Amino acid sequence: MSSRRLLAALCGVACCVATSASAGTVCTLLVDASTGRQLAREGAQCETRNSPASTFKIAIAVLGFDAGILSGPHAPAWPYKPEYQAWKDSWKTTVDPSSWLWDSVVWYSREITRRLGPDRFQRGVDRLDYGNRDISGDPGKHNGLSSAWLSSSLQISPAEQVAFVRKLLSRQLPVSRAALDQTIAIMPRYPLANGWTVYGKTGTGYQKGADGKIDHDRQFGWFVGWARKGERRIVFARLVKDDSKREDNAGPRTRDEVLADLPGLLPNR
Repeated sequence: MSSRRLLAALCGVACCVATSASAGTVCTLLVDASTGRQLAREGAQCETRNSPASTFKIAIAVLGFDAGILSGPHAPAWPYKPEYQAWKDSWKTTVDPSSWLWDSVVWYSREITRRLGPDRFQRGVDRLDYGNRDISGDPGKHNGLSSAWLSSSLQISPAEQVAFVRKLLSRQLPVSRAALDQTIAIMPRYPLANGWTVYGKTGTGYQKGADGKIDHDRQFGWFVGWARKGERRIVFARLVKDDSKREDNAGPRTRDEVLADLPGLLPNR
């Protein structure tokens, strides 16, 4: 398929994404990883920043491996402690880097950032040029190390998410190559029937109301990553914002929608 025909097909399918995805989709963006050429774009808020929620675990993994806190797919394996106060029973177990990303274990993220410490954490986020780079946390709570990325001070747009993932894949982030290789190796992966494999991270959080307070009736959901087939890689980001209360988690729901849409958005060869 020629580049022109491929782009037309991708853009044609993208125009239909809104009908198959959640009514709250605010951005879907697909970009060729090598060239940066935009292949599909839906939504008016692709440049608008939002809390990254657990998609920030990708950046935490990069910093953790670069600092030597993490050393491999299954090391370190840290046992759960009651003081971590996990709100999911599935998190109350021993966790390693691979299971951390797959199960999106918040306490493991917090243990990494705690070991980084505030100064090294801030320098790392600055080096990665991640979104607005604000890890101060909630005003007056001094919780940046544990919560800056959870509906708090740290903000990033879908377009910035795509740019960050492109730099990860091209090994252009200013950290050791080993840290980038190890981060890529532990990304959750999802094989598609058309021969592509999707690598991605979910994120779920709550939107804020006009008063700046968390609105627990309105979630947002991310799915960010890339698809690979042979040497071809396409980077994507989707951000969904719910208009009303939903019982399911927005991040996994967004992931499932993207995985359902991608076979129509990706070339067959």
